[in-house]
Amino acid sequence: MRSFPAPVADRSRTTAADGPHGPSRRRWREPLRAVRRSVLARRRGFAALLTAIAVVAGLRAATAPAAPTRPLLVAAHDLPAGTELTAADLVRVEQVPGTQPAGLAPDPVGRVLAAPLRRGEAVTDVRLVGPALAPEGLTAVPVRLPDAEMAGLLRVGDRIDLIATDPQGAEPRVVAPGVQVVALPGDGSAGAGGQTGAGLGTTGRVVVVAAPDVLVAGLADAAVRTFLTWAWAR
Repeated sequence: MRSFPAPVADRSRTTAADGPHGPSRRRWREPLRAVRRSVLARRRGFAALLTAIAVVAGLRAATAPAAPTRPLLVAAHDLPAGTELTAADLVRVEQVPGTQPAGLAPDPVGRVLAAPLRRGEAVTDVRLVGPALAPEGLTAVPVRLPDAEMAGLLRVGDRIDLIATDPQGAEPRVVAPGVQVVALPGDGSAGAGGQTGAGLGTTGRVVVVAAPDVLVAGLADAAVRTFLTWAWAR
């Protein structure tokens, strides 16, 4: 029987299928496979390392030193105007420096509130009866008005004329025109039954006004020698 030679592979077709970049592709694929196998083999180690880093970061955040604070006295409960502050009315809290209000009263115990104070509100100088109530260039002057109900019509910020009336029949005169009411600390309930003015008794209600310095002496004199009343200033 006649034999035929075995077919020879078409090398040109195989080469065309691989293309001109076939050998170079095979060269960079093998290193990538090696890197992938290495990463997969060590994935548990990487996960443990990342977990440890997260735990350390969390512990550092939890144990970071607290920001420095300073003590601050605030009202322990709601307090009305006219309250004489006691230690039981105040509580000490800690606040970060820079967040505290200006004009803090250094020792408010025993001082009288010029305005109501809400629970948790800091005690500042303008909340207390004292010189800080008056604007610059004026003096805070407390005067007692004999009629508490008339005084109850006043509000902080009102401008009034203070008028001295003489019980002996002298003509009334304006002793402090256009002064501003800066505090109404009392409720007018104390001292019922007596008289006020001319050194008699302590009825009525105390009103604090801001007066020019030139009027302070005359106003103080009228407060003890005459009866003071008021009218809204025009």
